[in-house]
Amino acid sequence: MRRQNGPVPSQLVSRRDVDFLLHEWLRIEDLLRHDRYAEHDRDTVDAVVDLAEEMAREVFAPINRLLDDQEPVMRPDGTVQQPAELAAALQVYAESGLTASTFDCRVGGSQLPYVVRAAYSSFLQASSIGAFAYPFLSEGNAHLLVAHGTPEQVDRYARPVIDGRWFGTMCLSEPEAGSSLADITTTAHPQPDGTFRLVGSKMWISGGDHELRENIVHLVLARTPDAPAGVRGISLFVVPKRLVGDDGAVGERNDVALVGLNHKMGYRGTTNTLLSFGGGAFTPGGRAGAVGEVVGEVGQGLALMFHMMNEARIGVGSGAVALGYAGYLHALDYARTRTQGRPLDHRDPASPPVPIIEHPDVRRMLLAQKSYVEGGLALVLYCARLLDEAQVAAGEPERRAVTGLLDLLTPVAKSWPSEWCLRANDLAIQVHGGYGYTRDFPVEQLYRDNRLNPIHEGTHGIQALDLLGRKVPQHDGAHVVELARRVRETTDRARAATGPHAGRLADHAEALDRAVDAATRAARGALGAGSRAEALANASYYLTAFGHVVVAWLWLEQELAALEHDGAFYDGKRAAARYFFAHELPAVHHWFDLVAARDRATLDVDPASL
Repeated sequence: MRRQNGPVPSQLVSRRDVDFLLHEWLRIEDLLRHDRYAEHDRDTVDAVVDLAEEMAREVFAPINRLLDDQEPVMRPDGTVQQPAELAAALQVYAESGLTASTFDCRVGGSQLPYVVRAAYSSFLQASSIGAFAYPFLSEGNAHLLVAHGTPEQVDRYARPVIDGRWFGTMCLSEPEAGSSLADITTTAHPQPDGTFRLVGSKMWISGGDHELRENIVHLVLARTPDAPAGVRGISLFVVPKRLVGDDGAVGERNDVALVGLNHKMGYRGTTNTLLSFGGGAFTPGGRAGAVGEVVGEVGQGLALMFHMMNEARIGVGSGAVALGYAGYLHALDYARTRTQGRPLDHRDPASPPVPIIEHPDVRRMLLAQKSYVEGGLALVLYCARLLDEAQVAAGEPERRAVTGLLDLLTPVAKSWPSEWCLRANDLAIQVHGGYGYTRDFPVEQLYRDNRLNPIHEGTHGIQALDLLGRKVPQHDGAHVVELARRVRETTDRARAATGPHAGRLADHAEALDRAVDAATRAARGALGAGSRAEALANASYYLTAFGHVVVAWLWLEQELAALEHDGAFYDGKRAAARYFFAHELPAVHHWFDLVAARDRATLDVDPASL
């Protein structure tokens, strides 16, 4: 049996698929005609993706297993021990200039479309998600500061991150509060010089401490002493690991200490930390507390933090897609080369075994994986494209429509890939059989890495409450109306299509329209009456079903983009779409029925009986 003791760099994400989605479906050349992106053309885009793909294969993939085997260790002096190969790989990325890709030229960026970043990031996330998490999170940190910080904060804290010299984090959760941000207790005490002193603890902070860069820029949620209870009392502060002088020089250590490392089942290359700010009670006039500066206005913290949180949520979905995609390609290669058994219709026991891809159930598992990961990649790239559409919108009404649609799809882009591309990893193990759950093959690590994503940046249940409880009814359902309008445009084009695939396109359009109607009825049924608990008790089902509807729409879009083309690649697209519409989309009607009926099974059960 052929064993793979490390990652196989050629099995990350299909470059042919990325090119199809960027150029044949999303047609980003149309986007590049806008003034904002006028410095770029297809050659620029392809060169950037080439660079990231090469870096993923040659620099990040070779250290993926190493980082899994040698997880971070906290030394007695409070520093972190990690393999030297990690720092070397991150330095290669920093020197590539990709950190600055989507930032405005005015702050040293390249002003590339977000959809290009999403595309090239998929290769890096697939190659070593634990390593790439450092710059990926840091870019989100700097995006927030550029959008909401003062010019001085941008120069002092964001530009070094954009240059690739520093990293950044987001510090939200606390040991007792978890995801319930209304209950955080970290306190920021105002000082006469306009700074604040922060005292408290933050838990589950990815990249929270390490020796990979000379400084780390923490974005921290905290309360001022007189802040009201709940989320309205939360403010946002920028707190560097090491203090920064007026000239930008890095000075002494701030009062931010690493208390401990969390040891994860996957994603082990990324430190996951418990941090202490201030180390104890604040004493007025003393020096206790970590020095920080407020970002925006006091009390605006959570609203501002959503800038980074939403980017991170889509990034989690992107990572889930990448890991699922890598698992699918490994499983596909294994199924094509592993011989075992004989065809169902073949009765001669003396005939040689066949590659397992000849068995219908293996093909079923491969088709399922393909439909999840290629559908998930389309979802992530579409959301990134919406960010770009907002940047170049002709006017405020168009911008509001685009940003509203992106708000609606953000919980879907985070959670649907985290659920279904993890399922793809599960199926990849199944295709490998007994070898799949051994460490001799990469699919075991890919599954462990991906299992964190249904929890990262808000669990599936939290995203479901956001979708059904907030995003769907927001502005009298305007975002859902915009989504339905775009879906209807697609189904109308599908019904008008001609040629050998027209019949199936029409069938898919009809099925999709029925599913959209079911989603609308379910939301009305859930939100129309009863208590909030009753309305949202089955929100997770709604999120899963809604995600299936969105992905089915994007599969129909891909079918239309492939309509006039022949060949194995396009036939594969049609096969995956056919599978998704026949095997996956029908399930949404049961899920939507549970939501519409406000089923009370979870409300009525006595917790003592569980």
